[in-house]
Amino acid sequence: MVPPVWKGRTAEPPEASVDSVVSRSDELGVRVPRGEPSDEQEFPPELSAGENFIAGPLPDDPEEDAGEQVDEAAIEERARYELRVVEAELNERWPETKIEPSLTRITALLKLLGDPQLAYPIVHLAGTNGKSSTARMIDSLLTRLGLRVGRYTSPHLQLVTERISIDGGPISAEKYVDTFRDVAPFVSMVDSAAGAGEPAMSKFEVLTGMAFAAFADAPVEAAVLETGLGGRWDATNAADGQVAVITPIGIDHVEYLGSDPRGIAAEKAGIIKPGSVAVLAEQQPDVERVLLERAVEVDATVARAGSEFSVLRREIAVGGQLLTLQGLGGVYDEIFLPLHGAHQAANAAVALAAVEAFFGAGKDKQLVADVVREAFAGVVNPGRLEPARAAPTVLLDSAHNPHGAAALAATISEEFAFRRLAAVVGVMRDKDVTGILEALEPVVSEIVVTRNSSERSMPPAELAELARPVFGEERVFVEPTLDAAIESAVALVERTDDPEEPLSGGGVLVTGSVVTVGDARTLLGKEPV
Repeated sequence: MVPPVWKGRTAEPPEASVDSVVSRSDELGVRVPRGEPSDEQEFPPELSAGENFIAGPLPDDPEEDAGEQVDEAAIEERARYELRVVEAELNERWPETKIEPSLTRITALLKLLGDPQLAYPIVHLAGTNGKSSTARMIDSLLTRLGLRVGRYTSPHLQLVTERISIDGGPISAEKYVDTFRDVAPFVSMVDSAAGAGEPAMSKFEVLTGMAFAAFADAPVEAAVLETGLGGRWDATNAADGQVAVITPIGIDHVEYLGSDPRGIAAEKAGIIKPGSVAVLAEQQPDVERVLLERAVEVDATVARAGSEFSVLRREIAVGGQLLTLQGLGGVYDEIFLPLHGAHQAANAAVALAAVEAFFGAGKDKQLVADVVREAFAGVVNPGRLEPARAAPTVLLDSAHNPHGAAALAATISEEFAFRRLAAVVGVMRDKDVTGILEALEPVVSEIVVTRNSSERSMPPAELAELARPVFGEERVFVEPTLDAAIESAVALVERTDDPEEPLSGGGVLVTGSVVTVGDARTLLGKEPV
């Protein structure tokens, strides 16, 4: 692997070689806070000598403490208000669903900001499904291996701050607002330089610039970037990843990427840069050929699922699955992954290979197995078959295309044994809705169609018209709001015509869109993560 490029604001690169990782096994997984005050405290001579010696710090001054008390709730509420103001301002720009293929605007912004994306090495992800899950796994692995990590993903589930993560969690509303205010004057400069008929910066381009700036300011020691749409012209592609990860490619966003898998693959292959390492999930043969052609074109090293790395063994376990993974540097066994589905096991293998490639792993150069186990066991992945309630079980999954819905249905069939499962489905108008419904039908008893909070959400009546030919009239129910739909689904799975039939064993699955699942998390009292 080509060593990470260290430019810009970072003075020295971190010690992050495989050799150092292996030799420091006792230290890995333990972060030492930086800049913390010393435990030593100076005391007046009369309190630190002879019989007057004391063994601890001086007691706090109550009056001083009283003067320093702040209303944390008021500060948070003010930050949330300012966040809403910033979001309203950003929403005046082109939305993420509208793109103009060019890196000119984002590149100009980054130049004005001092090229913050050059201050840290990058793992870049593109693909149709599995990007966010794989990005979270990579983040966890890099963090456990001693690095401070920034992660940029999209879309968000509940709060826009989720998109920019540092130290494993979303940045604060205050930090988000401050970052926007810092970059806003430079965004205006780029907008002003646009020629006649040329668009101003889009919302996604501004958010991407904010992420790069926030990571440099932190500073982080590695960044994990997920493309928003496509790859070649995606704003994140203004940065060069030392490792390029391509998750499974299918058909989605047809209006922008087309319906030809080879063409979609060519767009996503654009994140593979000269001299990088390309880590490829299992793909259809014609798709893989396109990706390999790009790797050859730019002289990138390739690691392929099923060849250089793989899932050797997978056992369903309580709360997830137990894996044995073949990595680039050897076999890693006894890995507990607290996520469901064979697709998540495949994502784990890709994430491990990406991190091994990041550190230059290869034959006889393996990461510390215990640290790898800790990293996977600590993965948090909201909205991916996430249990949100018990009695009855309510699961949330953000599958929003036929490929994702098929993986969801396969996991439900293999790993769950519901007596009755009702699906609450809200989808976007521009998706392959029939394909999603057909994938879900075999594992669902009834379906309750509804809408989510997005303006792009398909009206429930229209969705019901598409659902009836798939499920049959008697299995389709319609509710105008998500909260009513969840209540209706709960009532359906708790209903029985046989007094001898137990009420337990029912389940509710909320799915169809990232926005639907985000709305459900909020309704069910889940905090953004």
